[in-house]
Amino acid sequence: MRAAWPAFMASCGVLVKRSDWKESCTIARQVNADSDKAIRLFFETFFVPNQVVAADGANTGLVTGYYEPLLHGARKRGGPYQTPLYKVPDDLVSVDLSGVYPELKNMRLRGKLVGKKVIPYATRADIERATSVTGKELLWVDDEVEAFFLQVQGSGRVQLTDTQETVRVAYADQNGHPYKSIGRYLVDKGELTLSQASAQGIKAWIAGHPTRKDELFNANPSYVFFKEERLPDPKVGPKGALGVPLTPQRSVAIDSRYVPLGAPVFLSTTQANSDIPMQRLVMAQDTGGAIRGPIRVDYFFGFGAEAAENAGRMKQSGAVWVLLPKQAPAR
Repeated sequence: MRAAWPAFMASCGVLVKRSDWKESCTIARQVNADSDKAIRLFFETFFVPNQVVAADGANTGLVTGYYEPLLHGARKRGGPYQTPLYKVPDDLVSVDLSGVYPELKNMRLRGKLVGKKVIPYATRADIERATSVTGKELLWVDDEVEAFFLQVQGSGRVQLTDTQETVRVAYADQNGHPYKSIGRYLVDKGELTLSQASAQGIKAWIAGHPTRKDELFNANPSYVFFKEERLPDPKVGPKGALGVPLTPQRSVAIDSRYVPLGAPVFLSTTQANSDIPMQRLVMAQDTGGAIRGPIRVDYFFGFGAEAAENAGRMKQSGAVWVLLPKQAPAR
């Protein structure tokens, strides 16, 4: 429980401003952060666990993993650094419709303004060919495959050889097209089996089929744009959708239409590519384009080679309980 407490207090930094969380988050400040017993008593006293069940009655769903990758790059194009990471284009329009249509909370309309109409923004394939993003290069990296997977992860770090610094590239916006799994594309094409469609398996397939790389990447029309952030403390994770830094192995991405962003979540699943049980308290602090459905969890493994290895192989079944303050009605 102690390992989950810093992540919970990070959530409370945002949730304390809401009436249904104010009491529990205020009391949490007085809890002894070094005492498993005190932390457990706090959650048992002030929260009610609610198991998440899908509309069809299913009580288990897919648990995957993600991590913060490290890429190698430069501020100026040259040598091996030929793949750009782009900033948000000037012509990308993002509209929050929840003020007019409350049922569309957490949904944004993204597109391009042509005359008085908003039309769909360019797909991945169109962006790669377009000149509209010319001049919006944020950084240049040396690996097109790793740049693609950086977009899947949503954020990462880039070690810059020309300035000898390491910076964080964080999610800034997205082109509005739905995320499509390239692993699923390869399975549907009969190129890989479901068990082979891990990040490692996909990268191995690309290495063996270099002429089909663009075909594969363009099967996912979604495209992510980045912004640069300083990296004052390498131990601190990237910020998730809640706006707080993610905690390795204690933060998860969820679909906020079903699970409240910021809430404690008890996750019952198994370790990556194994039958070894993994049951722990985590915090719903992020969202993702591929994370859709009531019982759909993306587990944040952190930064580094081990995190990348585990995240790439994480494709488990799991059950989820959301802990809500007792005075708040369960959804």
